[in-house]
Amino acid sequence: MATRARIVLWSAEGRRRKDVAELLGVSLPTVDRWKDRYAQRGLAGLEGDRPGGAREQVPARVRARVIALTRMTPPADTGLSHWSTRELAKYLKRTENIAVSWHYIARIWGEGNLKPYRSGTFKISKEPAFADKVADVVGLYLAPPGGAVVLSIDEKTQIVCHER
Repeated sequence: MATRARIVLWSAEGRRRKDVAELLGVSLPTVDRWKDRYAQRGLAGLEGDRPGGAREQVPARVRARVIALTRMTPPADTGLSHWSTRELAKYLKRTENIAVSWHYIARIWGEGNLKPYRSGTFKISKEPAFADKVADVVGLYLAPPGGAVVLSIDEKTQIVCHER
């Protein structure tokens, strides 16, 4: 408010708009805007929120919660093996009533180099015939028969094809 009032007062004293802007550290359009608002509405034109002000910042506790959840395996009831930005945003809204965009989560992940979609551990299958199957596959790679094609199908029905 003080800056707006000085713009109007100093302009009324006859100071040049360039000097007013320089003295107050504002732009020429800012000087013009407040002079115009005062001319149109009087003192009421100088009141109110700052137009174009900064958006509300996300509290640090929300950022910390996003990071903590990202580093944890999603709860079993979600049916997820890892978080995606969209799923984490939905989960936060649904369970903790925290509304953040998936863009915000992606930015946090980028800044922290977090990649929940990349598994950092190797998990051994609990299937009883796992060791025999591994031996068969390794045997194909180490001593493949001539013209062999190896197909591997995992639990997610993704097909990986290796040719020799």
